Amino acid sequence: MDKKTISRDGTPIAYERYGDGPTVVLVGGAMCTGATLAPLAQALSDRFGAVTYDRRGRGDSGDTAPFAVDREVEDIAALIDAFGGNAALYGISSGGALALEATASGLPVREVAVYETPFAVDEGAAKGRAEYTERLTELLGQDRRGDAVELFMTLVGTPPQMISGVRMSHAWPGMEAIAPTLAYDNAAMGDGRVPRERLAAVTVPVLSIAGDASPEWMRAAARTVAEAAPDGSYRTLEGQTHMVDPQVLAPVLAEFFGKKG
Repeated sequence: MDKKTISRDGTPIAYERYGDGPTVVLVGGAMCTGATLAPLAQALSDRFGAVTYDRRGRGDSGDTAPFAVDREVEDIAALIDAFGGNAALYGISSGGALALEATASGLPVREVAVYETPFAVDEGAAKGRAEYTERLTELLGQDRRGDAVELFMTLVGTPPQMISGVRMSHAWPGMEAIAPTLAYDNAAMGDGRVPRERLAAVTVPVLSIAGDASPEWMRAAARTVAEAAPDGSYRTLEGQTHMVDPQVLAPVLAEFFGKKG
């Protein structure tokens, strides 16, 4: 990415824009860069100006210590400001939690859509998130980046044999390079539970989406997000999992964003 805007704390944030319509900023999840969402941006580009970006600490973007979720909200604010001061947001997985927090923080957002933001829906899951946070903090504190990536992959249900294969692949060094940002995504998720009070502050339309082939807890989390937002709606996509097909997702987002865009 050769285009950059400067966030409030001076951090350069690299981005690409696809299309010339109303701005939609796409927020990636853990271990993602802006390139991860490029296919979705391209699928939206006939109607919208879809903006992908490298979240701080990834790709061509910079990073500035100390980290706080507020800094990532300011990154989104800088992108919105760069394109006229008004945008819709879409976030996938933990990127959805960040998109919702940015909207609750009062940024000039028209509407926000999220896909399978992995909030805990019961106490057992919340306890598991707390244990993950403790172990992740320990591994990153020891700069054991590969083990931190493996911990995350285990959390999301990647089979051990697949993790072993990825460790030997050409992609592994890049994954280790952005491993510290796993803490950023974890921070965006808060205590892991649905942030009902923050969602109550989101007054713009919220669309919470899940794949009907995803685990039931993912769908339950997506439903709960929609129920907690004052103007929330819930939708499932037939045959989709967490690895959602951009060609299936794009028309749903276009319909939602097009109502006011």
